[in-house]
Amino acid sequence: MQRQKLLINGVRLKNELERFANYGRTENNGVTRLSLSDEDRLVRDYFCACCEELGMSVKVDDMGCIYVTLEGVEDKSPIVLGSHLDTVKKGGRFDGVLGVVAGLEVVRTLVENNIKPQIPITIVNFTNEEGARFEPSMMASGVLSGKFEKAAMLRKTDSTGVTFEEALNSIGYAGEAENRLKEAAAFLELHIEQGPILERESLSIGVVECVVGMVCYEIEITGESDHAGTTPMDMRKDALFTANNLITEIRKRLGAIDHELVYTIGRVNVLPNIHTVIPNKVVFSLEARHKNPEIISLVEEIIQGLPQSSLNEGCEVKTTKLWGRDTVWFKEDICNLLEQSAESLGYSHKRMVSGAGHDAQFIASYIPSAMVFVPSINGKSHCEEELTTWEDCEKGVNILLDTVLTMLSR
Repeated sequence: MQRQKLLINGVRLKNELERFANYGRTENNGVTRLSLSDEDRLVRDYFCACCEELGMSVKVDDMGCIYVTLEGVEDKSPIVLGSHLDTVKKGGRFDGVLGVVAGLEVVRTLVENNIKPQIPITIVNFTNEEGARFEPSMMASGVLSGKFEKAAMLRKTDSTGVTFEEALNSIGYAGEAENRLKEAAAFLELHIEQGPILERESLSIGVVECVVGMVCYEIEITGESDHAGTTPMDMRKDALFTANNLITEIRKRLGAIDHELVYTIGRVNVLPNIHTVIPNKVVFSLEARHKNPEIISLVEEIIQGLPQSSLNEGCEVKTTKLWGRDTVWFKEDICNLLEQSAESLGYSHKRMVSGAGHDAQFIASYIPSAMVFVPSINGKSHCEEELTTWEDCEKGVNILLDTVLTMLSR
């Protein structure tokens, strides 16, 4: 006999998300809650208080990550739910916080139904996921997974010169390294999509298979500066004209590779940037993202071939790889459970990839992990217009609850 589905309280979830948004709410109904700010301290205090009311224990690690745990029947590795509470400047009400409040609502539902889990349930708030105050993003999860060196991260400064370590100490959330997340049965992160795909396809749930691989290059074009009015066109080495040629060629060639490949020229500097002088240098960034490493390799071949292009008009072209990262695949059996929950609850869904980075991609290197997306209206995120319907938020948390209950029953 199939067990009756236990569902979360959608009204309570909505009210809680709005209460969390009060910590840093902007005039246009967004949120500014930079990592380790006063607003961050206050929302952390509130989160911990909510959890303590449920009888959960609270621990903090040396990067300021908060772990609140509902005791299980057996003292085994927990199921971990969570995300982050920090935002970008004038960000939205859902990015990150939805995953933390989702964990809170899952535990509240278990407690009010007198369900003591077989193994512990832990909710985590990772510090400085956004990297909006202290770079890089996903700082704490990067330290936990060994991607970043702790000492170097503690020295990072904000725009006023305050170090991460100073800010962490000032808000009272510097804990112990022994409290770090070291092992778990699973890590589940619910997040808004931050893109338009689910809404475009009228779907409520995205089961995230991976965070795609990325590569970023800097292309430097060197020409010669001359007078804009006296130099004949056929005698010029105009770095900006060459940049225009190459950008057009890049769009043509990369656009023909694969429809899932995305690529961006996000930064362009033109020198000397004077309207009466022919540009002698242009430097621009080129970033590309795709789940297939063979596609990324093909992109790199095209980029690395730019110095030999016939379109360079006498200018010198140099390409430098700034960074790259491999695709991170999530645990297949957990993805299957999430998908089964969506089907059993009758929610429209699809398998998809994440083009944005998340804490789960680092945590997945040592803990079985997976992610769930819910739609972002008009694909908006990292802005005050960021919006996900309350119904879709509720569906996302129900997926987590159902999956947790399935894991506990195995």
